[in-house]
Amino acid sequence: MEEAQVSEKWEGYVDWRSRPAYRSRHGGMLAASFVLVVEVLENLAFLANASNLVMYMVKFMHFEPAKAANAVTNFMGTAFLLALLGGFLSDAFLTTYHTYLLSALVEFCGLVLLTVQARLPSLRPPPCHPADPKSQCQAAGGKELAALFSGLYLVALGVGGIKGSLPSHGAHQFDENDKQGRKQRSTFFNYFVFCLSCGGLIAVTFVVWVEDNKGWQWGFGISTLSILLSVPVFLAGSRLYRNRIPDGSPLTTIAKVILGAIFSCKGDNAVTNSPGPYEMQSCNSPTDGKGDELDREKTRCQSDTMALTDSIRFLNRATLARFPIPASTAGEVEDVKSVVRIVPIFASTIMLNCCLAQLSTFSVQQAATMDTRIGRLRVPPASLPIFPVVFIMVLAPLYDHVIVPLARRLTGSESGISHLRRIGTGLVLSIIAMAAAALVEVHRKRVARRLGLLDTSGPLPETFLWIAIQYLFLGSADLFTLAGLLEFFFTEAPESMRSLATSLSWASLAVGYYLSSVLVSIINSATGGSGRTPWLAGKSINHFHLERFYWLMCALSATNFLHFLFWAVRYRYKRAIHQRSGGGK
Repeated sequence: MEEAQVSEKWEGYVDWRSRPAYRSRHGGMLAASFVLVVEVLENLAFLANASNLVMYMVKFMHFEPAKAANAVTNFMGTAFLLALLGGFLSDAFLTTYHTYLLSALVEFCGLVLLTVQARLPSLRPPPCHPADPKSQCQAAGGKELAALFSGLYLVALGVGGIKGSLPSHGAHQFDENDKQGRKQRSTFFNYFVFCLSCGGLIAVTFVVWVEDNKGWQWGFGISTLSILLSVPVFLAGSRLYRNRIPDGSPLTTIAKVILGAIFSCKGDNAVTNSPGPYEMQSCNSPTDGKGDELDREKTRCQSDTMALTDSIRFLNRATLARFPIPASTAGEVEDVKSVVRIVPIFASTIMLNCCLAQLSTFSVQQAATMDTRIGRLRVPPASLPIFPVVFIMVLAPLYDHVIVPLARRLTGSESGISHLRRIGTGLVLSIIAMAAAALVEVHRKRVARRLGLLDTSGPLPETFLWIAIQYLFLGSADLFTLAGLLEFFFTEAPESMRSLATSLSWASLAVGYYLSSVLVSIINSATGGSGRTPWLAGKSINHFHLERFYWLMCALSATNFLHFLFWAVRYRYKRAIHQRSGGGK
């Protein structure tokens, strides 16, 4: 009876009460489905404000357009970068379960503060009318800015913790040693992006309409209610979840291996993949102990007896490190190798996310200068993301249930379409999107110039659906790249670092948003000398040289794709490496 319980037990996992997790009771698609519903509510709360925030800052906080764009990209960049903190806490100290609950509470507090600010006139600058030359618009300052940025960055901290824990919490519900479990995990990541889009759809339609027509206090209030409701939904799946036991700081392991390899004696660098004491260290399988202590000991033994591979051979020297740096086990070295291999792929996706940053800044301002009517319906400019969102919601199930099974039959591979091919497809689509954006901006300004409307604030007699073209291409790129990245980082990372590695998907978004802000500043500095007007400066976007900016982004994206290809063709997947070395299953 006891032997049957041991074989059924999920090693390295516990339930929500820190008791052993069992295969018959914990994990699976049912447990992951609670995570998917939570993602709808969480992304609704976040995107409802992020998609329209630039207009709130311009109209109600009286920011200049370029300053508002930078403030929004910095906010979103910080939120996504803080996913690394959420992932680190999940791997090192807390479980993904507890990290999510703590982060949701922090985001809730930030949204409450923003709702109060939007409700109280004393926390906003006096209203004004920019179209009236006699109206003096006083920019937000002092307590207004303090309330605004305190609320925003509390939200960013909460969003970061959620992004860093929620995807990996769902992915942990599947058995990667089982073929069906790996297929279900792939389906989970596709539907995670689908649910992310469902929340986005509600955000950019209903909530944005409420913000523009009923007031921002109602928009912030809906976001507050949404994140609050996500908590009981998440808790409802508690009895089904299996939660990975934290293994301690992954940064300590990374530092130990790298420093050990650097400072080991030069005479020790002839480490090969032949059997040796540094590969197969003595480790007796643990039989005493209980609960998570026994699981940690078994994991340590498996790490100690792992064979070194011949990739990134320099790091193999860490197994021969001498005082004061302790020698690393072969398992620790292989874990760090896995991290090193995925870093170039992570770097290759930053430029794509720099392009995505334009969807919530300049693209919204472009649409605001155009005719936003569809028949009798007037569409808020911030609702433009509805086009890529709907496209993702259609394509994600089609991809999972039609394209992937067909690719599996044609290629004979388990994944059908490899993670790197998905990411590469997204990068190509981003190049096309930036070229389309440049052409549309040329057309928009030509219409404004021909009709003498460059200096007016009224809408151009040109439909905003032109802007939807770049949204469609970038939305498609986001589907291919985000789902591919999430699964790629989770699958390729060592088990002790999976939440942190999955957070790299969001960190790529963060660096992309920061890079967008830096590019705007650099371009304005470089093009504004000698009395010339900078490309991206002025009160009206009609006087920007936005088309030149988009062409530059197109060229940078094409260069980045070549960089991606360089690393992608040389990449070897972790399972293939260990199968070749005799360590795979």
